[in-house]
Amino acid sequence: MKQNILRSLADLRFAIFILLIIALSSIIGTVIEQDQSIEIYKLNYPLTNKVFGFLSWDIIFKFGFDHVYKTWWFLLFLLIFGISLLTCTFLQQFPSLKIARRCQFFRTSKQFCRLKIYTKLQSFPFTKLVFNIKKNKYSIFQQKNIIYCYKGLIGRIAPIVVHFSMILVLLGAILGALSGFKAQELIPKTETFHIQNILSNGQLTLIPKVATRVNDFWITYTKQSTINQFYSDISILNTDGNEITHKTVFVNSPIRYDGINYYQTDWNLVALRLKKADTPVFEYPLTSILNDRNKVWLTWVPNNENLVQGFTILIDNLQGYCSLYNEMGEFLGNLELHEKSLGKDSLTLIDIISSTGLQIKTDPGIPIIYTGFAFLMLSTLISYITYSQIWIVQEQSKLFVGGNTTRATFDFELEFLKLIKK
Repeated sequence: MKQNILRSLADLRFAIFILLIIALSSIIGTVIEQDQSIEIYKLNYPLTNKVFGFLSWDIIFKFGFDHVYKTWWFLLFLLIFGISLLTCTFLQQFPSLKIARRCQFFRTSKQFCRLKIYTKLQSFPFTKLVFNIKKNKYSIFQQKNIIYCYKGLIGRIAPIVVHFSMILVLLGAILGALSGFKAQELIPKTETFHIQNILSNGQLTLIPKVATRVNDFWITYTKQSTINQFYSDISILNTDGNEITHKTVFVNSPIRYDGINYYQTDWNLVALRLKKADTPVFEYPLTSILNDRNKVWLTWVPNNENLVQGFTILIDNLQGYCSLYNEMGEFLGNLELHEKSLGKDSLTLIDIISSTGLQIKTDPGIPIIYTGFAFLMLSTLISYITYSQIWIVQEQSKLFVGGNTTRATFDFELEFLKLIKK
C-alpha cells in the first residue's frame, strides 16, 4: 500500500492536477484584493449584487479569499506538490540517472533495429572508428568486440535540479506565508516609532521590537512643479536609543536591517506652525481633502475668540509656501516660510510639519526563493547539454554502429555521419 501511495504521488498527472489547483488559487488571489479591510470588501462585493452572481464578501471571508496565500488549504496544496516532486525525484529521476551511468552494451546486431540512427559498415577500420569517437569527447567502454560510448551525462541531472529548485521555491513560499509580515506606518518627521500597524502576518510571525526614527522627510519637484521623488532620512535605534544604522530611503530603495525592509510608499501633511504678531508659535492641524484626484490640506486660523473671523490656509505641496484666504474666501496671496503676511493681523509661516508613509515588510522565505530560481536557471543551462550514446558491435569484417540522443537530433546525425565517414 505504501508503494502504491508513493507511486501515485510521483505520478506526473497527479502533480499536474495539484499544480492546476495552485494556479487557480493564485488567480483568485490576483483577482480579489488581498489583506484589505472588511469595509472595502463589503463595498466591492455586496450581498445584494454579487460579483459573477455568487461572489460576495461573506463568501470571501468564509474561504479566506482575502488572504489566499496564507490559508491552510493553499499551504497544504503547496506541501502536497512539494512531496510529489520529492517522491518523483527519488522514485524516478535518481534511478534514471543511475541507469544512465551504467554500461549498456549491445550484445547482438539485432538490437540496433530499435535505434533510429544505425548503420552497417564493411571493412571499416575498427581502431579508426574508436579514435574518431574519442576525439568527440565520448567516454568509451569496451568488452572484447563490443563498445559502448556516451557523453553529456550531466544533462541527465537537469530534471533533478529542476525538482530541487521548485522544492526550494515552495519551501520559501511556505516559510514566508507562516513567518512574514507587512505593516504600514505614517510617521511625522523627527518622531520615533515601533512597528504597530500590522496589515498582514503569518501564524508563526514574531514582530521585532525595533525602534526607528524619521530624521527628516522631503520631496523634490520637477521644473513643471510635479513630484520627482520622495525621500525619508531614517535611523534604526537600539534599546538605548543609539543609532545602529542610517540611510536616506526613496521609492524602490529601502533600508534593510535584520531582515526587515523599510519602503517609502506614502506621505502626508500634519500641521502648520504659525506665529501671529505678538503671540507665541502655535501649531494648527491640517485636514486633507481631494481636489481633482490631488490631495489638498487646509486649516483655519481664527482672529478672535468667537472663531468667526480669521484665515483659511490651503497647501498642496512641500515647496515651502501655502495659500492664504480670508473668511469670505477671497485670495490674499501666498505665504512662504519665514515670511510675514500683509495687514494688521500678520502671520508668519514657521514650519510645515510633514509625515512619511513607510511600508515595513519581512519575508524570511525570499532568500530561499531566490536560491530556487538560481538553481532553476542553472538547470535550464544544463538541459542544453545533449546526452548522446553510441553502440558498436564487431562481427567478423562487419561493424554495426548505432546511436541515440536526448535532443538536437539533427546535430547528432551530422556528428554520426562524420564518425563513420572514411
